[in-house]
Amino acid sequence: MAAYDFDPKQIQSALDAAAQHAKSANIASVSAETDVSNGGALVLAGGCISVTVNNGQVCVNLPLGFGSICLPIPSIFPSGTAAQACLDICTTWGIPTGVKVTISVAGHVVVSKSFGRC
Repeated sequence: MAAYDFDPKQIQSALDAAAQHAKSANIASVSAETDVSNGGALVLAGGCISVTVNNGQVCVNLPLGFGSICLPIPSIFPSGTAAQACLDICTTWGIPTGVKVTISVAGHVVVSKSFGRC
């Protein structure tokens, strides 16, 4: 089964936003006065794509070296069911640490899985 691809421009846009957010926190010059109370964790939307259930699963290619993965879909959704796969990119101080994939059918989440640190 071929895996679906997320839009690289949307992924890069999320990574750029995370880097800009970290830059505004001025982490490069940490001192005793630096406010690190928010922990630096930030999750940004990396885009959504239309997918189709095939043999009880949806396969997608993940960015940032996580590779291709297939997620199980409950059997009440037969092959051919239209779905949506959304990607969230998890960062800490602007550095990507993981991704989260959510598969929805008719606007309802049917499976969600994180990879790396999210």
